Amino acid sequence: MKRRTIAAALAALAGLGALPAHAQDTIKIGVIAAFSGPFADYGKQMEGGIKAWMAKNGDTVAGKKIQVIYKDTTGPSPEIAKRLAQELVVRDKVDFLAGFGLTPEALAVAPVAQQAKTPMIVMNAATSVITTKSDYIARVSMTLPQISAPMGDWAVRNGVRKVVTVVADYGPGIDAEKAFSERLQKNGGKVVEAIRVPLRNPEFAPFIQRIKDARPDAVFVFVPAGEQSVAFMKGYRERGLADAGIKVIATGDLTDDHVLPAMGDATLGVITTFHYSAAHKSPENEAFLKSFAAASPNAGRPNFMAVAAYDGMNAIYQVSNKLGGRIDGDKAMAVLKGMKIDSPRGPITIDAQTRDVVQTVYVRKVEKVGGAPYNVEFDKFPDQKDPGK
Repeated sequence: MKRRTIAAALAALAGLGALPAHAQDTIKIGVIAAFSGPFADYGKQMEGGIKAWMAKNGDTVAGKKIQVIYKDTTGPSPEIAKRLAQELVVRDKVDFLAGFGLTPEALAVAPVAQQAKTPMIVMNAATSVITTKSDYIARVSMTLPQISAPMGDWAVRNGVRKVVTVVADYGPGIDAEKAFSERLQKNGGKVVEAIRVPLRNPEFAPFIQRIKDARPDAVFVFVPAGEQSVAFMKGYRERGLADAGIKVIATGDLTDDHVLPAMGDATLGVITTFHYSAAHKSPENEAFLKSFAAASPNAGRPNFMAVAAYDGMNAIYQVSNKLGGRIDGDKAMAVLKGMKIDSPRGPITIDAQTRDVVQTVYVRKVEKVGGAPYNVEFDKFPDQKDPGK
């Protein structure tokens, strides 16, 4: 029975490529992400970014009503993500797939987008390889190598040579570890120990003790934003790594804007490289923050996922306008290639060859601003591509 069900879904997908563009009064966007479970904030931040864009720019494009259909994966569940994508394409006949907070979701859905020729806008998932898995994927968020490699440059320039790396043991973490370590070593630094922790519910205490025993200049950290970043920083302080003079350098997930107020003074002084901070000074970010607060008054401070969703909607609106509301997969991808977006993070481009984002990566330090902790930008690496592309 299960085989017949899967076969029927695949057969329906196979037929989609031959169907003419359907007449429509709406442009449908299927958003696949975790809206419950341990990664629920990922989906909620994306939803907040989508609402902020639509509150500011309206819910019609080229005479068509924009309809957003949200689907919950409940966590890093590739089989659920793929099933939801099949339902959105076959039953709901969506014009765009979007979302994807976690890499396993994006990789599972890529074949569906390819088969159905449905444009797929990645709003977070950050493993380098994702855009190579379908011709119909464009990413508006980041890749982990893109934001990790610059830290390998900055660290050595600023006296950090002996480093322990701690990363979540899945695609983005391995990407971050590799990009940072290669750049650090190229500049004359050394990784004295490389630690990988489980993606789900890691117990940081034994790993933090290993860091302390290795006596590095710094620990480089990538863990998913949210609960894990809070848990790591708590262990770092409680076990005396700060007192031992071991600095924390990290990707911006560790000091995620959304959870930073709750982390409090424990994060002060942490240095990160990242593509967005709520403290970024620009008219575009000021407008975004205002719209986000109005559209989602109880959501707290928006983070990088909210910004990527906001920019993803910008891209979808640009495509829809350009195509006069008649969405064709190949024509949509042609519009996306080389697209420029005036983002709240600063100008970004979708690379015409890789369909991946090109953007400025900022060096930030957690400081008090108006009595609250913020990631304050003090240096930058402009026009960063994924180093592997």
